[in-house]
Amino acid sequence: MACHMYGAVVTDGLYPRLADAFPALASEIAELLRAEGEPLAEAVADLPYYGPCTCTATCINLLTPHGSSGSSMIQLERDGMDVIWLSLDPSRTTITDIEVLDGRDLGPSAQRSG
Repeated sequence: MACHMYGAVVTDGLYPRLADAFPALASEIAELLRAEGEPLAEAVADLPYYGPCTCTATCINLLTPHGSSGSSMIQLERDGMDVIWLSLDPSRTTITDIEVLDGRDLGPSAQRSG
Protein backbone atom coordinates (compact mmCIF):
# COMPACT_ATOMS: atom_id res chain seq x y z
CA MET A 1 0.00 0.00 0.00
CA ALA A 2 1.35 3.40 -0.90
CA CYS A 3 2.25 5.87 1.81
CA HIS A 4 0.18 9.03 2.09
CA MET A 5 2.02 10.84 4.89
CA TYR A 6 3.87 13.75 3.38
CA GLY A 7 6.83 15.23 5.20
CA ALA A 8 7.83 17.58 2.39
CA VAL A 9 7.26 21.25 3.06
CA VAL A 10 6.41 23.42 0.08
CA THR A 11 8.44 26.61 -0.04
CA ASP A 12 8.78 29.47 -2.51
CA GLY A 13 11.84 27.74 -4.00
CA LEU A 14 11.67 25.67 -7.15
CA TYR A 15 11.79 21.91 -7.01
CA PRO A 16 13.68 19.90 -9.61
CA ARG A 17 11.68 17.98 -12.16
CA LEU A 18 11.43 14.24 -11.61
CA ALA A 19 13.00 13.80 -15.06
CA ASP A 20 16.05 15.81 -13.94
CA ALA A 21 16.46 14.02 -10.59
CA PHE A 22 15.75 10.51 -11.97
CA PRO A 23 15.93 10.55 -15.79
CA ALA A 24 15.93 6.76 -16.25
CA LEU A 25 13.06 6.27 -13.79
CA ALA A 26 10.96 9.04 -15.36
CA SER A 27 11.53 7.54 -18.83
CA GLU A 28 10.59 4.08 -17.62
CA ILE A 29 7.41 5.32 -15.93
CA ALA A 30 6.37 7.18 -19.09
CA GLU A 31 7.14 4.11 -21.24
CA LEU A 32 5.13 1.78 -19.02
CA LEU A 33 2.21 4.23 -18.85
CA ARG A 34 2.21 4.59 -22.66
CA ALA A 35 2.13 0.80 -22.99
CA GLU A 36 -1.04 0.86 -20.86
CA GLY A 37 -2.56 3.65 -22.99
CA GLU A 38 -2.51 5.91 -19.94
CA PRO A 39 -2.58 9.66 -20.78
CA LEU A 40 -0.63 10.49 -17.60
CA ALA A 41 2.48 9.31 -19.49
CA GLU A 42 2.80 12.76 -21.07
CA ALA A 43 2.89 14.50 -17.66
CA VAL A 44 5.75 12.47 -16.14
CA ALA A 45 8.58 14.58 -17.57
CA ASP A 46 7.26 17.75 -15.93
CA LEU A 47 6.42 16.36 -12.49
CA PRO A 48 8.20 18.27 -9.71
CA TYR A 49 10.24 16.12 -7.33
CA TYR A 50 9.65 17.07 -3.69
CA GLY A 51 12.05 14.52 -2.21
CA PRO A 52 11.73 11.19 -0.44
CA CYS A 53 8.80 10.64 1.90
CA THR A 54 9.71 11.06 5.56
CA CYS A 55 6.73 9.30 7.15
CA THR A 56 8.90 6.40 8.39
CA ALA A 57 12.55 5.40 8.21
CA THR A 58 11.73 2.60 5.77
CA CYS A 59 9.31 4.43 3.43
CA ILE A 60 10.51 4.21 -0.17
CA ASN A 61 8.11 6.71 -1.78
CA LEU A 62 9.24 9.63 -3.90
CA LEU A 63 6.97 12.64 -3.54
CA THR A 64 5.56 14.52 -6.52
CA PRO A 65 2.50 16.08 -4.86
CA HIS A 66 0.08 18.30 -6.70
CA GLY A 67 -2.61 17.92 -4.09
CA SER A 68 -3.74 15.13 -1.87
CA SER A 69 -3.57 11.46 -2.73
CA GLY A 70 -6.74 9.52 -3.13
CA SER A 71 -7.24 5.81 -3.04
CA SER A 72 -6.42 5.46 -6.75
CA MET A 73 -3.26 3.76 -7.83
CA ILE A 74 -1.68 2.59 -11.05
CA GLN A 75 0.43 -0.53 -10.73
CA LEU A 76 3.14 -0.73 -13.40
CA GLU A 77 4.53 -4.14 -14.27
CA ARG A 78 7.55 -5.46 -16.10
CA ASP A 79 7.65 -9.18 -16.95
CA GLY A 80 4.54 -9.82 -14.86
CA MET A 81 5.97 -8.28 -11.68
CA ASP A 82 4.93 -4.98 -10.09
CA VAL A 83 7.91 -2.62 -10.34
CA ILE A 84 6.34 0.78 -9.65
CA TRP A 85 3.16 1.97 -7.95
CA LEU A 86 1.86 5.43 -8.71
CA SER A 87 -0.57 7.06 -6.28
CA LEU A 88 -2.99 9.50 -7.88
CA ASP A 89 -4.94 12.51 -6.70
CA PRO A 90 -8.71 11.99 -6.20
CA SER A 91 -9.46 13.12 -9.77
CA ARG A 92 -6.96 10.54 -11.16
CA THR A 93 -5.30 13.30 -13.20
CA THR A 94 -2.04 13.75 -11.28
CA ILE A 95 0.63 11.45 -9.88
CA THR A 96 1.19 12.35 -6.22
CA ASP A 97 3.82 9.81 -5.25
CA ILE A 98 5.89 7.02 -6.71
CA GLU A 99 6.80 3.80 -4.95
CA VAL A 100 9.66 1.89 -6.60
CA LEU A 101 9.25 -1.77 -5.66
CA ASP A 102 12.08 -3.57 -7.43
CA GLY A 103 14.86 -2.59 -5.02
CA ARG A 104 16.90 -0.58 -7.52
CA ASP A 105 19.33 1.98 -6.12
CA LEU A 106 18.02 5.41 -7.03
CA GLY A 107 21.07 7.18 -5.62
CA PRO A 108 21.43 10.11 -3.24
CA SER A 109 18.39 12.06 -4.53
CA ALA A 110 16.15 9.36 -3.06
CA GLN A 111 17.84 9.33 0.35
CA ARG A 112 16.59 11.25 3.37
CA SER A 113 19.04 13.75 4.72
CA GLY A 114 19.94 13.79 8.38
